[in-house]
Amino acid sequence: MSIFRRDARAPGRVTVQEAAARTGHDAATERADAVLLDVREPDEWQAGHAPGAVHLPLSDLSAGAGLPAAAHARPLLVICRSGNRSRRAAALLAARGADAADVIGGMRDWAAAGLPVVDARGGNGTVA
Repeated sequence: MSIFRRDARAPGRVTVQEAAARTGHDAATERADAVLLDVREPDEWQAGHAPGAVHLPLSDLSAGAGLPAAAHARPLLVICRSGNRSRRAAALLAARGADAADVIGGMRDWAAAGLPVVDARGGNGTVA
């Protein structure tokens, strides 16, 4: 049974702290077992994203794009700026059979919690 979903139609929800722990962004975590999937648009991603996150804009996912190779066969923690798009993306992924959960509060809460944000060049990023 998945820790993310109650059934195949409804994705779960996790806090940014839970997402950080599951994706290896928490200093106390020894091993990441989930992928942070960022569904924001390219300009938002380039301005700032979590290190190691996988990028797939919701617009592409909605148009039928498949998951990037790094996200195959792994639990997905879906994040956007504030949580609206990630909820939609997690529901879409769950309907397709993926083990997906929405990250409550998105990158705004991620950054506010002091978790790392990098730009497209690996420098300090901002949440756009």
